[in-house]
Amino acid sequence: VQDAASDQNPRSGGDEGSQRRWKEEICQILGEIQTSLSPLLLRLCHWLLPKLLNRLFLSVQLHWGQLEMVLRAARTPEVPLVFLCSHQSQLDGLLLSFILLSQGIGLPRVTVGTWPSPYLRSLLQCLGGIFLPSGMAQPLSDQDEGLPGAVLDAYIQEVLQNRQPLIVFLEEPPASLRLAEPARCWLLRVLRALRDGAVPDILVVPVGIAYDVAP
Repeated sequence: VQDAASDQNPRSGGDEGSQRRWKEEICQILGEIQTSLSPLLLRLCHWLLPKLLNRLFLSVQLHWGQLEMVLRAARTPEVPLVFLCSHQSQLDGLLLSFILLSQGIGLPRVTVGTWPSPYLRSLLQCLGGIFLPSGMAQPLSDQDEGLPGAVLDAYIQEVLQNRQPLIVFLEEPPASLRLAEPARCWLLRVLRALRDGAVPDILVVPVGIAYDVAP
């Protein structure tokens, strides 16, 4: 991150004013990615979501044998879990978060696509949603990523080193059977963390979600 900040303005040197501007810009980028979790909202959502699911669906079915494999994988020391998921509706992230939390795997960080409402974005961030910084959802070369790309790399490394489960949706709903550009951007960060030795290994869990009628 320091190297990327220096590259943005190589003439500024290490003076106090330029360092303060870099820190402010870095904090702004980090605020676009995530915010502090809200325990109150998490408890409220954990209480409300089963009631919502009971109204929307007749049942929610899980493959218990596969879930047991995930639970065993979650006990692997020093190795984070990354869930690569199909994406059928905007409810998928809440549904998967509820399942993982209720099974004792922990609250995941969920990559979220573009949401037009800033209020909804803030709410999802309080529940564990993470977003790409401004402008990074569009195709960019590695040279064009600059400081936002460096901050995002460092953030994903922290998430994986702390063994927080990470959910990456590979498509934009309705599913288009091709890798979405935001998903490519998130996966690039995961691969870089593994390549740079931030984590010794990563356990990848493929997740399929299907509805009789998508909400």
